[in-house]
Amino acid sequence: MLNWHIETKELHLRYTWKIARNASDSKINLFVRVSEDRFWGMGEAAPNIRYHETPELLLQQFGNLLQNGLAQVQSLSDLQNLLIDYPVANSLRFAVESAYVHYLCAQQKISVSQFLGIDATAKVPTIYTLPIMAPELISDFIRENNLNRFQILKVKVNQADALTLVQATAAVTDRPLLIDGNEAWENPDEVLAFMQLLKDLPVHFIEQPLPAHKADEYRYLKKHSNYPIFADESVTDKPDFHLLREQFHGVNMKLMKAGGYINGLRILQETHKHGLVPMIGCMVETSLGIWSAMQLSAGIKYTDLDGFLILKDEPLGLAREQEGYLIS
Repeated sequence: MLNWHIETKELHLRYTWKIARNASDSKINLFVRVSEDRFWGMGEAAPNIRYHETPELLLQQFGNLLQNGLAQVQSLSDLQNLLIDYPVANSLRFAVESAYVHYLCAQQKISVSQFLGIDATAKVPTIYTLPIMAPELISDFIRENNLNRFQILKVKVNQADALTLVQATAAVTDRPLLIDGNEAWENPDEVLAFMQLLKDLPVHFIEQPLPAHKADEYRYLKKHSNYPIFADESVTDKPDFHLLREQFHGVNMKLMKAGGYINGLRILQETHKHGLVPMIGCMVETSLGIWSAMQLSAGIKYTDLDGFLILKDEPLGLAREQEGYLIS
């Protein structure tokens, strides 16, 4: 019989993490551990209130899984069936599934990439993301954090200060820039007007400028945009790719939203299949969640896996960053 355990941990941040819809100085993530005999595996859940996830909800859902047979699981298909019968938040689903996959890999003495049947990569370049801040602070922020060691920088923006934030970043770096709106705009014409002001700046693409529910607006935006548009909040565990390819040029897959390795890999494969550019992103996570995402990163052009670099005291040490690359 398997032994399952869950615990919460408060993660303090090195600076205030501010995006268009909220700001925080710490996060509470959950860690699921499964063991039997000398083999064990652990997975991480980073609950996101944008998707109505809270630590309290995830603890309650984990207890429900235990009451309904989690300890009796004997295969990955058993686990998947249990999660179908007793649905949980996507971040918890990922934690439970990845913990079990890691346990199976330890038992079988194979890597996660071997288990999934995909190529492995030992070194992953990561994008680094700047949170929203006063534009006049950006120069010192980039210098003090030595951000020019990263190949690409992402700028979180709100609608009011978007242009000033991007200009302030471009003034102190020669790196390509990505813009992340986190659904900050409501009107696609306002996004298009903003884009017109970017023509002399090194912007590669813009991520999720409008709310996810604005399907027709995204179709219009893609048709008229001078820049590629990438989906983030529009993609969770069951993306509609026929719709996405009408709205976007690329897809940011996050394992915490995909709900597991298996579904995350499927989303990346479907992204390729439908002619969209795949990207792998993260939440604020420890090196456990980041290491997990690294397992799917071979051949992915855009990997945005800096979530553990903003932690004040990263607790696990499963990945490290060197000159803009992640190494496990």
